[in-house]
Amino acid sequence: MTLTLKDQLDLTAIRKQFPVLDQSVNGNPLIYFDNAATTQKPLAVISEISRYYTEDNANIHRGIHTLAERATAAYENTRKSIAQFINANESEEIIFTKGTTDSINLVAHSLGGSLLKPGDEVLISCMEHHSNIVPWQIICEKTKAVLKIIPINDKGELIFEEFLNLLSERTKIVSMVHISNTLGTINPVKKVIAAAHKWGAKVLIDGAQATPHNKIDVKSLNCDFYAFSGHKMYGPTGVGVLYGKRSLLEAIPPYQGGGEMIKEVSFTQTTYNEIPYKFEAGTPNIAGVTGLNKAIEFVQSIGLDQISHHENALLLRATTQLSEIEGFQPMGTASEKASVISFNIEGVHPFDLGVLLDAKGIAIRTGHHCTQPLMDRFKVEGTARASFAIYNTFEEVDQFVSALSNLIKKLR
Repeated sequence: MTLTLKDQLDLTAIRKQFPVLDQSVNGNPLIYFDNAATTQKPLAVISEISRYYTEDNANIHRGIHTLAERATAAYENTRKSIAQFINANESEEIIFTKGTTDSINLVAHSLGGSLLKPGDEVLISCMEHHSNIVPWQIICEKTKAVLKIIPINDKGELIFEEFLNLLSERTKIVSMVHISNTLGTINPVKKVIAAAHKWGAKVLIDGAQATPHNKIDVKSLNCDFYAFSGHKMYGPTGVGVLYGKRSLLEAIPPYQGGGEMIKEVSFTQTTYNEIPYKFEAGTPNIAGVTGLNKAIEFVQSIGLDQISHHENALLLRATTQLSEIEGFQPMGTASEKASVISFNIEGVHPFDLGVLLDAKGIAIRTGHHCTQPLMDRFKVEGTARASFAIYNTFEEVDQFVSALSNLIKKLR
């Protein structure tokens, strides 16, 4: 049964589903605040991966024996679950990839490679992850299209008026992060999509950080493509999802060639398979896909409203307490924000903070977080970043802030 916001979260029961949390690191109980990089995996996901390899290990779609049929059924059932999870029109609009990066590369090369002409423009924002920068640089260089950057303000928010000013008949593709992995900023993607569509542009949304925290409705958003990763939402690494509208998926060429993505092959001609298989060349990460289904079931068992409510409470508590530390310098103070805090402490290198907190068993991320242009925008080399998930507790936040405060006193 899904909890309501009036119910008390049983964090003890939730945490028991994550065996990795029940350990000591450097003599201290583990506090894991690196969830924006990857989330931990519940037993249901771990058990499903083991179950697949111990019971059903067989290639999919190509065999008539029992193991192949069971593996195929589990794989395709996940596709149906994901379509329902993001409210796609049909499961055929769901393509399995290696992750968000792979999904964006697919769109950049298949859509961008066939659509873009010299002088055309692709718009991305200043807060993009490298995965949503480099593929567009590559395809723009190949097609002689122009990559343009939507600026942000000092709070880390998209300057929407500047975005509108950049749009024109030359704009063919807009690709934007839904939630920034560094700033936590939640972008107004529905408004972005509507504005871009008025100029006939296609829109890809990078949802890697959004799917673990917020309900996604691709029909309501009316995005052309939506990409996300399993490992950011309690699922396995090496598996991701690309949603695309049927009309576009049927129109664009495949990204890779090989087995499964074909109907017929001769040495003179190849005809491609129907969607989604046209974009799924080779043997996929079958165990990862079936494990992703269990991750979705885990998220749904708690409810995204409940997850968001808890994480926002953690964010508020941490932000309030951190703000009391002398020299605390947050990066990303948007009014619409997810459970990510990037910060620096005046006079202390973020790498030193990361190393010293790890000695206390506290895992945070330090560096540029694969957003170097964003760091350049704020004139910093990097930040420390704490990011929260459903299994984190208020007590962990308190211990983190206390440890950080004590370290800073010693460093100064």
